[in-house]
Amino acid sequence: MTAQTDTPGSVTTVYKVTGMSCGHCEGSVSGEISQIPGVTSVKAVASTGEVTVVSTAALDDEAVRAAVDEAGFELAGRA
Repeated sequence: MTAQTDTPGSVTTVYKVTGMSCGHCEGSVSGEISQIPGVTSVKAVASTGEVTVVSTAALDDEAVRAAVDEAGFELAGRA
């Protein structure tokens, strides 16, 4: 899902990440994704496997995949 938000110029995208089971997992995934240029907010939820990313422009899915891989998890795709 990609949607415009109330903030002009920002894009919200929800991704599915497999393997997250706790708050530490959420922090690892959020930390890696937040390093992608243009990302302004990341919220990972282990119970649903969803990661909501707000950025200044649409993100390259491969950049997100690389960040999730670096955190030790797998990007299943967009939610």
